[in-house]
Amino acid sequence: MTAAPIINRPMTSHEWGMLIALSALWGGSFFFTDIALQALPPFTLVLLRVAGAALILNATIPLMGLRLPTDARSWVAFFGMGFLNNAVPFCLIVWGQTQIDSGLAAILNATTPLWTVIVVHFLTAEEKMTGNRLAGVVIGLIGVTVMIGPQVFDGLGATILAQLAVLGAAISYAFAALFGRRFRRLGVAPMITATGQVTASTLMLMPIALFVDHPWTLAMPGLSVWAAVLGIAALSTALAYVLYFRILATAGTTNLMLVTFLIPVSAILLGALVLGERLDTKQVIGMMLIGMALAAIDGRVMRKFRPKTA
Repeated sequence: MTAAPIINRPMTSHEWGMLIALSALWGGSFFFTDIALQALPPFTLVLLRVAGAALILNATIPLMGLRLPTDARSWVAFFGMGFLNNAVPFCLIVWGQTQIDSGLAAILNATTPLWTVIVVHFLTAEEKMTGNRLAGVVIGLIGVTVMIGPQVFDGLGATILAQLAVLGAAISYAFAALFGRRFRRLGVAPMITATGQVTASTLMLMPIALFVDHPWTLAMPGLSVWAAVLGIAALSTALAYVLYFRILATAGTTNLMLVTFLIPVSAILLGALVLGERLDTKQVIGMMLIGMALAAIDGRVMRKFRPKTA
């Protein structure tokens, strides 16, 4: 039996590297989604995303000498994780974005670390809230708001149900990260956890997409749309969730949720590098604030300036 990781601690450079890679994969999903939504309705795209990831991961694990467990306890956990981490937030965000701008949705989604700090403080013994973490979450949220711009608050409150839906998705992500810690106790490897989660999510989301979108009536999408679907399934879902569960197993719930601060940064930097989009002043200031927030939550920089005691 392996020793439990020290969760309430600064992340290692390797864990930070995985977190940055995860933010790039999820930040890239906005690019793929914009292309795919030109020809596919939202729930069909969500289904193709998780179903494609499930096919890829289920085909990959036998090559690694792994297989999905068959016991009921593991599959109950897979369905619970799929419900909290895919089915609920994906559907709430998709519905919410039909009525509010993506910028406001990004800010509401960036409250995930705040909800996570609150959830794990009250429901765990080892990830208690600290002053550094709370300050970092608040600074990070300000940074995301500055980066996207104050214009997203125009008409705030006019679509309160849609805003509450995206906030509900952020809260669901917080509970999902806490729920996902049980896979380490069950002895389930991150690769298997990712595979089981997206497989269970596919089974849950399929009837929703069939009932709402009637995908059999859609025209056949073009090659660029299928390429975007492959990108969001293979990179932004399959590979991303393998990293997600690796970080969760070693760095803990609160550290993992820092990725929601980095996703807007990754999306903006990818736009600048790949699409030639220009960075403006508010985006640079927002990224600097997010950097300060991550440093505050990590804590190592601040400890260097504290007076040493005997």
